[in-house]
Amino acid sequence: MSDFPSSRFERGSIIAKTGLKVGANYAGYHLKKVLGNKDANSKSALHTQNATAVFKEFSKLRGTALKLAQTLSMDNGVLPEEFADIMSQAQYQVPPINKALVRSIIKRELGDYPEKIFKTFTPDAIAAASIGQVHRAELHDGQKVAVKIQYPNVRETINSDLGIAKSLFKRMVDHPSTDDYFSEVREKLLEETDYINEGMQMEQYAALFNSEKYITPRWIPELSTTRVLTMTFVEGRHLGAFLKENPSQEEKNHFGQLMWDFFHDQINNNYTVYADAHPGNFLFTPDRKLGIIDFGCIKTSPAAFFDNYIRLFDVHMRDDEESMRKVYQNLEMIDADPKDKEFEERFYAFCQSFGNHFLSPYKTEYFDFGDEDFDKSIAAFAREATGFTEPRGSKHFIYVSRLHVGLYQMLMKLKATVHTPGATEILQAYISQIEPELVA
Repeated sequence: MSDFPSSRFERGSIIAKTGLKVGANYAGYHLKKVLGNKDANSKSALHTQNATAVFKEFSKLRGTALKLAQTLSMDNGVLPEEFADIMSQAQYQVPPINKALVRSIIKRELGDYPEKIFKTFTPDAIAAASIGQVHRAELHDGQKVAVKIQYPNVRETINSDLGIAKSLFKRMVDHPSTDDYFSEVREKLLEETDYINEGMQMEQYAALFNSEKYITPRWIPELSTTRVLTMTFVEGRHLGAFLKENPSQEEKNHFGQLMWDFFHDQINNNYTVYADAHPGNFLFTPDRKLGIIDFGCIKTSPAAFFDNYIRLFDVHMRDDEESMRKVYQNLEMIDADPKDKEFEERFYAFCQSFGNHFLSPYKTEYFDFGDEDFDKSIAAFAREATGFTEPRGSKHFIYVSRLHVGLYQMLMKLKATVHTPGATEILQAYISQIEPELVA
């Protein structure tokens, strides 16, 4: 098997082998417990062992498989905590590719070896994630840059990986919306493997958001291709490194507020949001700015969907039952004429309860995301959601909600307290401009 397996057979074999290994580990654990074996590992140790095995095998696959691991790391309450901890490595701690391969990729893409193109080039990656890895470099004029190099075969394996994932998903849930969901994911993954597209999106966000609060890299197009992306370097540390410094509560609140503000500052951005909110994509800079460093996954929604998504805030805050039901119907979360009315009402009740809880930060002037009860309640709702196996909601939820959920996850890890009235004002101003027929 090659270092970078690209065929559906090779990749399917790795996924199948990993599943069998994990299953065997859990079966062995339960057998030992039944037999009263006192030497059996703890359940926590078993979760860690299995998560490590999954991450190790998926790291060989990279690409779509590791994107799944990234998603798993953001799940709250669905998977054991040990899985989320291990899978979070997929955000920027994947084992890098070897130095010789890095040189050959740059030679092929940019026309010469890195030591000729750059004044200095650090052969060891400073970060490595699902699609590519990043190196520090310096241009001949002294400008410090980051060079992102895409792993071999990533774009070519998207269809085979999604084909495997779809076949597994359909065994559990066969629903007409499945094809739409996978089509949405495929489109975004293809965009993420196009570094020219990412460079253009980076420039759009730089124009809108570079300020006293935020900093983004700037694209260097003459040293970029679809598989190599060169950008100015942003100094800073990721969330995990920041927390290891034992920061004060004031520091945590400061950066938490910037994250909170960044989410809401996008509401008036032509239905477009930064849809890849996980710790690997944000930096806390020495001058106390929030660095946003990856622009491969930007989601622009249809106006009707985006307006209804924001309208959820209004109907929940006012507890407007009639409008709330209509908005959930518009978002394809509930059916206006269901076959099973009892199930539909039960699911709608879940949506109401979860929506009310999810929006509770907006109901007070300051909200403490370090509140363990809030964290536990979010986890409980996530577990309850797994009981509704039928897919619900517009395909546009996949990436728009990813930003909102990712924001909460990071704020809860940071244990930040945020000031919310500014966000509420932005939402209310936006809602006041929405055409009434969208929610009537």
